[in-house]
Amino acid sequence: MDRVPVLKLGDILIVSIQIDLQDQSVLALQEDLADRVVATGARGVIIDITAVEIVDSFIGRMLATIAAISRMLDAETVVVGMRPAVAITLVELGLSLGGVRTALNLEKGVALLNHLEGAQIVTAAR
Repeated sequence: MDRVPVLKLGDILIVSIQIDLQDQSVLALQEDLADRVVATGARGVIIDITAVEIVDSFIGRMLATIAAISRMLDAETVVVGMRPAVAITLVELGLSLGGVRTALNLEKGVALLNHLEGAQIVTAAR
């Protein structure tokens, strides 16, 4: 089973989904991410779905579930990199992704988390 890596940048965790998600890999991701939020005290989670071309109701529910778990652990979730076709599919499936914040790309996702109270994201010096 492929696992999705969870990277840490300051107070946020970054998950870049680069594999086709199967049920077991999604369940592993949920558990790995919840453990990392607690272990690191992360205040934000960014899930990059740029490489995801096809979604179904399972993936939509997975995003909402991960956001809910993170929120219960005091971390906000932002989904970034959603393709137009993915957004259209999610709307057609009737999935509103309640509680999930979205941003066009990773940079905007980090900026969104920076605006949330308590988020202290480390950024590179200019």
